[in-house]
Amino acid sequence: MGFLHISPAEPKAATGLVAEVYRRQAADVGLTRMPALMAVSSVPALLAATWSLLRESLMAGPLSRTEREVVALGVSTANRCPYCVGAHTLFLHATGDHALAETLLAGGRPAEPRQAALYAWAMGETRDAPEAPELLGTALAFHFINRMVTALHTPDVLPGGLQKTRLVRRAAGRTLARPARRLLPPGESLRLLDAPHPAAPAWAHGSPAGTAYAALTEVAGRGGALLTYPERVAAAVARWDGGHPPMGGSWLADALSGLPAAEGRPRGWPCWRRWRRTGSPRGTWRRGRTPTRAWSGCWPSAR
Repeated sequence: MGFLHISPAEPKAATGLVAEVYRRQAADVGLTRMPALMAVSSVPALLAATWSLLRESLMAGPLSRTEREVVALGVSTANRCPYCVGAHTLFLHATGDHALAETLLAGGRPAEPRQAALYAWAMGETRDAPEAPELLGTALAFHFINRMVTALHTPDVLPGGLQKTRLVRRAAGRTLARPARRLLPPGESLRLLDAPHPAAPAWAHGSPAGTAYAALTEVAGRGGALLTYPERVAAAVARWDGGHPPMGGSWLADALSGLPAAEGRPRGWPCWRRWRRTGSPRGTWRRGRTPTRAWSGCWPSAR
């Protein structure tokens, strides 16, 4: 297990906003290292907005954590992100729903009708979007995070692929159970975001998840400002035949061939790939309507 193409900010060496995000993440999640966040640590504002959307959508407030993890797993499975599937199988174990965690990992479906409907929506199979902004925010968060992690991290969650063992999955879930089942107050992560906050979309209905989402789209939407090698990205896009780059990091390794191994060098590169595109999300979200299908676009490349 480890990072590809980047040297992210490690928690012990982090300073400023990055250190503060890591501190709050450790307090709320119970983990000192979260590769999904570390993958974007070279851009502190992007890290803060990613954490804010993840916390306010997946963790904060009274909505069922199990339902939110079902959505996270559905999106990650549809996007074929093995790291995120493995990680959120562990978090679903942490909620205490061990049978459901193993069922979804094996390719099955939830037996409970509401969970089954959420999973089908998260997989992009139906247009029946839930009304809860936290569930919508969870789906949007993982369509972004899946792309970062798949391009910039190896598939294993635990050393040696130990997450592939059922007994280890249950044990790891138990270690995460206390923070996963704790009720986190909504909105605390918003103080990490640049002020003034951008306007939240209408689907959020005033939820902090909407403010966090708006902040993430604003930061990621700056696109070229986040690119370390914009000329290399422009050349790659010019050669693109319109097909979907393969999952994994091989295409990224080819694109970065010959570049120095600078810290955080592939900013913006993971956003070039798009696959499983469904609907036309940009116009829908910017007009403030509720997204009705899972989106697989990537914000920085949408500018």
